[in-house]
Amino acid sequence: MSNANNILLNVNGIEVIYNHVILVLKGVSLQVKEGGIVALLGGNGAGKTTTLRAVSNLLAGERGEVTKGSIELRGERIEQLSTSEMVNRGVIQVMEGRHCFAHLSIEDNLMTGAYTRKDGKAAVAETLEKVYNYFPRLKTRRTSQAAYTSGGEQQMCAIGRALMANPKMVLLDEPSMGLAPQIVEEVFEIVKDLNAKEGTTFLLAEQNTNMALRYADYGYILENGRVVMDGEAKSLRENEDVKEFYLGMGGGDRKSFKDVKSYKRRKRWLA
Repeated sequence: MSNANNILLNVNGIEVIYNHVILVLKGVSLQVKEGGIVALLGGNGAGKTTTLRAVSNLLAGERGEVTKGSIELRGERIEQLSTSEMVNRGVIQVMEGRHCFAHLSIEDNLMTGAYTRKDGKAAVAETLEKVYNYFPRLKTRRTSQAAYTSGGEQQMCAIGRALMANPKMVLLDEPSMGLAPQIVEEVFEIVKDLNAKEGTTFLLAEQNTNMALRYADYGYILENGRVVMDGEAKSLRENEDVKEFYLGMGGGDRKSFKDVKSYKRRKRWLA
């Protein structure tokens, strides 16, 4: 059924609670089509990272759990799967903050991403070459210890390591955080390239709304654990309220997206 619509991921009305008491997500629903780039947008604490962790089953380590709703990958419920089972199904998360093994070289870092592969050394070597083609900067720094590379190189290394597992879908958490604008652009260009040439699907959480909406096909805006708006990236970019709140183009001093009159008409957006 899900394949008919080409839906790879279907998140349906999930609630997430931390430490048995703190309600973080309050009925989040979203869909990611096969081969799409979908952006989760919103300020700090909106619930973007929690949504990604719910999908990749990394909540338990944070004492969080999905208490309502469902998450399906190609029509299969995945809430109970382990992270390694998710990797086997082709879903990999790149954590916020460029997690690299500081003492390992860039190339050794990349190779750690291939540990689940069962298709032999030649295939892994081929993927490594492909990663170097997408990230020529990593090839230049392949023997450098990750600790001595720049933030941009570490972010590229973290994404490259995910690609070594041959994923179908990559969950990217705040790829632009702490990076210079031209490096952010470089990272997003590579995401677009991977999407176009490899067919890799991306779900990314990003505070840099402007950048995300330039590269994504579709966006969901979260506020306080709820989706307050969603739509094609182009229509979100052109929406006056989005411009005012998230693209920094308005002079308003409203504190919340909810204060906008059209928030009351969100059913129109969700129709």
